[in-house]
Amino acid sequence: MALKKGDFVEVEYTGRIKDTDEVFDTTDENLAKEIGIHSMKMIYGPVVVCLGQAQIIKGLDDELIGKETGKSYKIELPPEKAFGKKDAKLFKVVPYSAFKKHKIEPEQGMQVNIDGMLGIIRRATGGRCMVDFNHPLAGKTLVYDIKINKIVTDDARKIKSFFELELNVADVDVKIEEGAAKITLKKEIPKKAQDMITKKLTELVPSVKKIEFLKEKK
Repeated sequence: MALKKGDFVEVEYTGRIKDTDEVFDTTDENLAKEIGIHSMKMIYGPVVVCLGQAQIIKGLDDELIGKETGKSYKIELPPEKAFGKKDAKLFKVVPYSAFKKHKIEPEQGMQVNIDGMLGIIRRATGGRCMVDFNHPLAGKTLVYDIKINKIVTDDARKIKSFFELELNVADVDVKIEEGAAKITLKKEIPKKAQDMITKKLTELVPSVKKIEFLKEKK
């Protein structure tokens, strides 16, 4: 079955930098551990994404439209369809003193946070550092090996996937009866956030008309 915008699909993927074959992202937990990029903050295994919602990199999202379930694909994304080309305006000269006041000894290749912006020191000489604030994958051609398992039709699974991808929350229980969803979370979330989530979910899952948020009982 060909995929279209708005479909919830279960996928597995591994992303590599074309020039070096370096893996920068994967849903395979064993592979992540093997190559040293495993993160406790990540949710591994097959993931469910809603196409057209930028829950994965846009170029990959766009390429999945029209693809078929039950098949595997190798998708190559040039920089303009991935994280963009390098922007010379995002290379900034930062004096050593800016690092010293935070007790940081700047070195080439170090990742730093300057005024809330993440960057990588490309050169550190003469009392000044050249810091690259481009995305680490900017200017790179990426290659994704992706397997499209199936289209997801279960509304509870769709809602769980939203919490996993959009909010990075895995511990969520969803029960749906007659168009009403009860979402149980470990932590209570503010009313404003509840309203925003409700608006988004009722757009993505039209069969759900009402959402109630509950806090898990200890």
